[in-house]
Amino acid sequence: MDRRFFLLLPAGLLVRPGKARAQAVVLRSHSLVEDQVIRVSDIFEGTSKGDVVVGASPNPGQRFVIEASQLAGIARRFSVDWHPTSGAERSVIERPGRALSREAALEVLRAELLGLGLPADAELELSAFTPPMLPLNAIPRLSAEGGNYESASNRFAATLIVMADGVPSIRMRVAGRAIATASAVVSTRRLAVGEVVKPEDAKLVQLRAERVRPGTAQRLEDVVGMQLRRPVGTDLPFMGVDLMVPHIIAKNETVTMIVEGPGLSLTTQGRALEAAPRGGRLNVMNLASRNVVEAEAIGPGRVRVSLGAGPLRSAERS
Repeated sequence: MDRRFFLLLPAGLLVRPGKARAQAVVLRSHSLVEDQVIRVSDIFEGTSKGDVVVGASPNPGQRFVIEASQLAGIARRFSVDWHPTSGAERSVIERPGRALSREAALEVLRAELLGLGLPADAELELSAFTPPMLPLNAIPRLSAEGGNYESASNRFAATLIVMADGVPSIRMRVAGRAIATASAVVSTRRLAVGEVVKPEDAKLVQLRAERVRPGTAQRLEDVVGMQLRRPVGTDLPFMGVDLMVPHIIAKNETVTMIVEGPGLSLTTQGRALEAAPRGGRLNVMNLASRNVVEAEAIGPGRVRVSLGAGPLRSAERS
């Protein structure tokens, strides 16, 4: 933001008669300052008065413009051997800055409002908040006071106090509303049908309550290790109906059938007629007899058949 006190143009140059050219004073068309003051050396080069303070510097993130007539006045006041040559000379003095983090402000406001009845999981929405600018390397010290929270309307207000080296303390009244949130487990990447969710594929977040549909998974332990019935996009929530215990037996997979009975245990090969999770029941065709029996999935590629279950049906021979 310009202030009609300062700005940018080519340097003016004046060499006093009888002086060597090396001693000429040159106007700086643009300078960056990080101090709270402007010095002669921020405006003019080649002068022994460089460390002399001219005045206060702009606020962080702002700049001053010094026009030709003001430059001439500064040169006279501080005995700097420089005069404008065209009247078009000017110089910009700019002070870099960075905006206060909105997240840092919200953290302090939340601490102030929690003791006034603010729900711990509420999201704070600020209205018309313009974060103050601070010096680039300043470490802000924040606090809040005078908080007010109305549970009926979910409206709040408080005074935010910002202190940092290089700027006067800032007090600003902020207001907004609290928004109810709910837990949700969302995907960290796009997942396809049939994939088993790994720990790195899911994260627990807080979403605005109106965005959390009934049936949304709200605990990581209800999602990790489950298999997907439908694809899930990145950052989208997992729905309970789209999760199932992973299949350890695939449909039409060749499996080892462990046939058990009193004093008897034997194995044979079979073909799973359907998919099943661990502990799930499925129909399996004995490849030797072509009989179909009910079995229990006990591990990848392995099922258990208890004697007495008997054949459900015989497959037609081709």
